[in-house]
Order: sequence, then structure tokens, then C-alpha cells
Amino acid sequence: MRKNFGAKPYTYPQPVFIIATYGPDGTPDAMNAAWGGISEANELSMCLSAGHKTTKNILERKAFTVSMADAAHVAECDYVGVVSANDVPNKLEKAGFHTTKSEFVDAPLIDELAMAVECKLLSYDPESCRLVGEIVNVSVDESVLTPDGKVDVARLAPIVFDPINSAYHVLGEKVGNAFQDGMKLK
Repeated sequence: MRKNFGAKPYTYPQPVFIIATYGPDGTPDAMNAAWGGISEANELSMCLSAGHKTTKNILERKAFTVSMADAAHVAECDYVGVVSANDVPNKLEKAGFHTTKSEFVDAPLIDELAMAVECKLLSYDPESCRLVGEIVNVSVDESVLTPDGKVDVARLAPIVFDPINSAYHVLGEKVGNAFQDGMKLK
């Protein structure tokens, strides 16, 4: 038997994205967001309300980075989500994060988070809160790469958000091969 929850934003997995920007004075800022994902081959879309300092920064600078939150930095990634840069302008510093300017967009990369998608703003709709960015680069720290240069998801240890239980989980073991296992049923 199933239980009905009604219309809720419940899907699994929900990524834990850390969106980083520069403020008008060049101060790095970041926020935690779960409502987002790939929307085209070179696009990433998210739902960010207009009141966020990060959203204001994106609209001004026309650029942002999206880092994958990881198991090693759960507390820091949660902190940038529960504290507003409107109230704590140096929250990245307080979280213990350090930044390096992206080579591709006018936004910071968070040094401690190994994987980031670097984006230029394509559009923002304040009514729906839908923000769309053009992916111009993906940067990955070599510490999470396999010997043949691919991302090792076990080393990256990205976390996902559980919206029903307000929890974070690390991605688990490999259970199959994409574009292969289903071929057995053809």
C-alpha cells in the first residue's frame, strides 16, 4: 500500500549545490541549494528566490559557480545554507572556506570542494525563481580523479539532500552500468 504526501518537492536524489558568487565589492559569497539540476547539455537550472544575497550577486555579476557539496564538508556546506550573507557578509570565511577566482567566469571557486560547474547567467525569472546558467567549464581537483582522468565518485563523496527527513546522505555503492544493463532485457 502507498501513502500519499500530496504536492511536495520530494524527489531523490536532490543534489546539494553550493552556489558561489562575488558581491559588488568583490567579497566571495555562497549559499546551499538543493532544487536544481541539468536542464540542457550546456545548462544548469535552479530555483533561487530573489531575496538571497547570492541571487542578487548573480544578477549583478552575471556569473556563478556550483560546487558539489561533499561528505568531508557537511557542516560547512550546511552553514552556508542556514546563514544569510545579508546578515553575515563573511560567512564563507566563517565556514573556513577559501576561494580562487575562476578562469572562465566572474565568480569564485571554493578550494575545499573538489568539483565545480562554472556558469554564465542566461536568465532569471523572479516570479518562478528559475535561474538558468550556461555551463562554460567544469573544474575538478585532481585528488578525486582516477588514473585515467575521470571523476571517482567514491573519492568525490558528493552528498544529497533528503527533503523528507531533513538529512544529508553520501552517494553509495555502484549498483549497475548505465546504457548496458538494460540491454539484457532487449
